[in-house]
Amino acid sequence: MPEQIKRVVLAYSGGLDTSVILKWLQTEYGCEVVTFTADLGQGEELEPVRGKAQMAGVKDEHIFIDDLREEFVRDYVFPMFRANAVYEGQYLLGTSIARPLISKRQIEIAHEVGADAVAHGATGKGNDQVRFELGYYALDPDIKVIAPWREWDLTSRSRLIEFAEAHQIPVTKDKRGEAPFSTDANLLHTSSEGKVLEDPWVETPDYVYSRTGNPEDAPDTPEYIEIDFETGDAVAIDGTAMSPATLLARLNDYGRTHGIGRLDLVENRFVGMKSRGMYETPGGTILLAAHRGIEQLTLDRGAAHLKDELMPRYAELLYNGLWFSPEREMLQAAIDHSQQGVTGTVRLKLYKGSVNVVGRKADVAYNLYSEDVVTFEDDAGAYDQRDAEGFIKLNALRLRLLGRRKRR
Repeated sequence: MPEQIKRVVLAYSGGLDTSVILKWLQTEYGCEVVTFTADLGQGEELEPVRGKAQMAGVKDEHIFIDDLREEFVRDYVFPMFRANAVYEGQYLLGTSIARPLISKRQIEIAHEVGADAVAHGATGKGNDQVRFELGYYALDPDIKVIAPWREWDLTSRSRLIEFAEAHQIPVTKDKRGEAPFSTDANLLHTSSEGKVLEDPWVETPDYVYSRTGNPEDAPDTPEYIEIDFETGDAVAIDGTAMSPATLLARLNDYGRTHGIGRLDLVENRFVGMKSRGMYETPGGTILLAAHRGIEQLTLDRGAAHLKDELMPRYAELLYNGLWFSPEREMLQAAIDHSQQGVTGTVRLKLYKGSVNVVGRKADVAYNLYSEDVVTFEDDAGAYDQRDAEGFIKLNALRLRLLGRRKRR
């Protein structure tokens, strides 16, 4: 007998899975369902979700469709990019970084409406169940979590459709057959997994890509853009100031045109298995290159190298769903401190799937690069090359002692 639940907040997309979950919660738990749909820039019209929830008997005041695009980029994507976070050397964490915001808002709504539980549609094999639930428990340790995919016996698409038809849930034609792959999208990326992508030897079919044009078909003429940074965050493109979400959307447009940001990856899931996915992160790929470009001028060597040492740990915390952990917050504080002087402009060349930094500049107040010191011409006394002899001898001392010992 299921635990007694009076009201539950469901992370709801309006698709087949969450529509079935909504009805299943009503019938299995006999509870009132509150739906929450987050607009994170996934590029879909979300207002029809309201009608679907209403048809399922959800009260108007219990249907939440929230535009979280600016909060998503400002408070989650940008802090992550200050760290240059990349999981396993390649993945820009587009799915991972969305989950803590969804969890946070879901718990806020649960408190607003007096719900005693939250529910999600993540499967028992993936990372998202971990990410959602670690977020829930961090923000409300006593909340009840319902994960239908770990409880019910609707273990196939045909069973889901049977349940939907038995409960008058509309099933569109494209949902009646086996989906060729599953996708997740937000303003930062689109991920595709499963079915046609499960064999890691088989090249990703062209029809899987939705956010980027084929690099081979991209314009034959390179395009140059400039991105301005202030304290580690991008604030303008080609001199035009933009909000965080607007700026990322504009970079996505550039990335789509030039086929930038495709990744075919076999990754190590937190739950223990390997999975193959195809990721498209057009604007994020451009942003990462630009951020590293401005750090080259403005970040001290010691701080830069320490950041690179901390980054894999930071990325792993995000991938594993530990955004709200004290260790992530500690690392974020150190990373944010390092960005105080990361201000300037980067010029990038976009061409047929590639993005390259071709110029960078920073005001004298932030710039650590000195042409006077580094020049091969006369440096007018800015650097005394004779000092290098003592520097080398001091650093060689232990090596010379070791060498003498070996000779003996």
